[in-house]
Amino acid sequence: MTDDRTADVLAAIGPRLRAAREQRGATLTGVSLATGIALSTLSRIETGRRRPTLEVLLRLAQEYGASLDQLAGTAPAAPATLAVAPAAPAVTIGPGAATRRRRPGPDKAVLPLTRYVGGLHAHKHVLPAADAPPTRPRQSSHDGYEWLCVLYGRLWLALGEQDLVLGAGDVAEFDTRTAHGVANAGADEPVEYLIMFGPQGESLRPRTPPLGRGSR
Repeated sequence: MTDDRTADVLAAIGPRLRAAREQRGATLTGVSLATGIALSTLSRIETGRRRPTLEVLLRLAQEYGASLDQLAGTAPAAPATLAVAPAAPAVTIGPGAATRRRRPGPDKAVLPLTRYVGGLHAHKHVLPAADAPPTRPRQSSHDGYEWLCVLYGRLWLALGEQDLVLGAGDVAEFDTRTAHGVANAGADEPVEYLIMFGPQGESLRPRTPPLGRGSR
């Protein structure tokens, strides 16, 4: 494995572990109790402030029912297949949505855009199209600050008691100590979004004044 590839794998491990945990609907506290790994260690690994040891990865792989290659993102890609699915009905998010079950779909893809551990870092996430209306996203909280921008599709952001549906070009910023979770708000197409995350609470700092529409 080349140095660049190794750096990519290490940068993506934290988000992949977080995605694997969220797909199982598990909390950091629950995983800590089940594996014997300290809660602070799990939090620091998921937020990129610490690299997991082989022993930690083995415990998490067993807990999540995944292989080490799957957690690291080094498993060979399966051959692509083409399937034609019937058109999905429109999705309405409301109080009744939380009672509907969502059938499991392909794993979320996480692509690192930075190659270092700690500090402000960015990732691109892709949630596949669902084959059923989504349930309310499971929420988690941890130290840090997050900036999220939707590139394509519709993203359901459950932020505390709020339920927001973000479309392409929409941006959200929030303290990740607030309970939060995301899901694909559309049943017929994937959603792609960027996340910039500051594990120490760093936020984006605009350095240019806003310009009017007629300014150049």
